[in-house]
Amino acid sequence: MKSEDNNMVDTIQSYKEWTLAKLDKTFGLHQVRTSTALDSWLDGEADITDFETQTLNRFLEKLCIGVYDWNETELAYNFIGPILALVDYTSERFNFFAERSFSGKVDGIEMGGRPDGMIASGFREPEKPFFCFHEYKKEKDPEGDPAGQTLAAMLVAQEINQHQFPLYGCYVKGEVWHFMILQDRNYCISNGFLATRQTDLYNIFRILRVLKTIITKILE
Repeated sequence: MKSEDNNMVDTIQSYKEWTLAKLDKTFGLHQVRTSTALDSWLDGEADITDFETQTLNRFLEKLCIGVYDWNETELAYNFIGPILALVDYTSERFNFFAERSFSGKVDGIEMGGRPDGMIASGFREPEKPFFCFHEYKKEKDPEGDPAGQTLAAMLVAQEINQHQFPLYGCYVKGEVWHFMILQDRNYCISNGFLATRQTDLYNIFRILRVLKTIITKILE
C-alpha cells in the first residue's frame, strides 16, 4: 500500500497491517480452492480489437524490458495504468479511482486505508467499491502480504455493500497477476497470470474487460 491518511485515527487498523493469516483468525475467513463466481469471471468472454491487441503487444515489450528493475511507481505508470486505461472503466456511474481513502467496520473492528486502486460507483468521488486493486513492489525482495492487504479492503467493501454481491479483487507482484473473489466469509485466489507471457497478458486484459461488464450489470 501507499502511505495512509495522516489524519486517520490510531484505532483504525490500516489495510497494510493485515495478512491472510491474521484475517483468517480474526474474522473466521476460509480460503476455498474453487469458486463458481471466480470461474465465471475468469472464463467470461470479451472482445479484443486489433488495435487493443497491437497496443497490448507494445506494453508487453515494455514490461519484459523493465519489470525486474522498476519500483512500484514505475510499474504502475509504465504498465498497470496503461492497461487499465485501455480497458476504460470511466463512465458516469462508476470509475477507476487511485489511492482514495475508505474505511468501515468489520465485526466491530474499524479498518481503513488507501488501496492503490478500486472500481467504485460514483463519477467524481468513489461511493461503493466493487473491486479492490493492489500493485506491489518490484519483483525483487518484496515485503508484506499483498493478498492480505487486498482482502482487507475487500472485506470493508463487502460491509459497505451489505453483502449483496461478490467482491472482486486483484493484486500484482511484478509480472504476476492474481485475481480474487470474496463471498460471505469465503475467498478464492486464482493461479498467477504471467503478464510477460503474451497469452496470459491477453487473458488479463479480457478478465479486466469482463469485470467492466459485471459491474455494469450490478448497477442496472
